[in-house]
Amino acid sequence: MMRFIFFIFIFFFFIFSPVNGQFISWMTLEEALSAQKNIPKKIIIDVYTDWCGPCKTMDTKTFGNKYIAEYINEYYYAVKFNAEGNEEIYFFDQKFINPDYQPIKKGRNGTHQLTHFLQVKGYPTVVFLSEEGDPIMPIIGYHNVQELELYLKLIKQGDYSIFSTPKDFEKYKKYFKPKFID
Repeated sequence: MMRFIFFIFIFFFFIFSPVNGQFISWMTLEEALSAQKNIPKKIIIDVYTDWCGPCKTMDTKTFGNKYIAEYINEYYYAVKFNAEGNEEIYFFDQKFINPDYQPIKKGRNGTHQLTHFLQVKGYPTVVFLSEEGDPIMPIIGYHNVQELELYLKLIKQGDYSIFSTPKDFEKYKKYFKPKFID
């Protein structure tokens, strides 16, 4: 009997474990801003909605990638934010809410005020904040592992601050050599 229970445990462990064995340590924005006070790191915010297919794909394929997860956990505080959720958020001495949130509504819901503040124009969007909590830039749309790697390294190293034209970014992108594999 014990042997049977052991095999059942092993079976469920492998079925429900992530393929890559790595998770991102997601936290709330409030937790990330608080953590910055002790150990300064940039913040990455995954802005998603429950109904967004590309958000779900990015969550499993990109954020679920071992190399992406390891890099984010080491160099960033990671925040997951539902752009149509109902949480109260205090940021930049302001209170952000979702006044049009309808708890019984399925699918699309009201847009949270923080979504507008972060200049989110579509889903998914990844927003980066500096070590002081100031917005750096949003990147809109689905990004695969190598595309997100470029932004993670660009933001972490501060290279974005040297660009004066879109051509500068295109040149950077052209010569960037991704190291993370799918």
